[in-house]
Amino acid sequence: MSLSEITQHIADAEAKAGRAPGSVTLIAVSKVQPNDRVAAVLDQGHRVFGENKVQEAAGKWPEFRETYGDIDVHLIGPLQSNKVRQAMELCQAIHAVDRPKLAKTIARLAQEMGQCPDLFIQVNTGEEDQKAGVPPREADAFVAECRALDLPVQGLMCIPPVDEEPSLHFALLAKIAARNGLSGLSMGMSSDFASAIALGATHVRVGSAIFGARQPQG
Repeated sequence: MSLSEITQHIADAEAKAGRAPGSVTLIAVSKVQPNDRVAAVLDQGHRVFGENKVQEAAGKWPEFRETYGDIDVHLIGPLQSNKVRQAMELCQAIHAVDRPKLAKTIARLAQEMGQCPDLFIQVNTGEEDQKAGVPPREADAFVAECRALDLPVQGLMCIPPVDEEPSLHFALLAKIAARNGLSGLSMGMSSDFASAIALGATHVRVGSAIFGARQPQG
């Protein structure tokens, strides 16, 4: 699908859900994509991208920004504590705040640096052992902990289990966000973003539908 087709599908989903036009941000997931594919999307005017790894983002976006100007980079993959400073320098948003140690490190560096990216707390809605994120039952307490650290928590993020109906997880995330007064919902990917938008997604993460299949490097 072309970028224009994806943006039209998002607009259609917004309209069907009674959402305001432009209320959903498309994050083009550019992880493990060749630079020529990324440049082709940039050439079409898109400026919001998602990366899984800080190291890959650092090797890609400073150069693209020299050519294309302002670009919003969202870190959507797990963040190690020793990569936090670099992530905060590179990214406009971090979608994987998933543990107290990480929150405290971000808070300390935010004070030191005088700035902080927008933050999304990752909730492990399926309570899968292999996935990061706080369990749903601990989400309220963790939101409160992050707010006590004066962190700019914008919303919540989830990645539903591959073998379960994603709408159930989107609805759960929306419920947790609503009771905590959070407006941001980072949920929905290439195969299910329409249902995510229907349930309140503000950020959808679309990779393969825009760029084609990933091409692992190395």
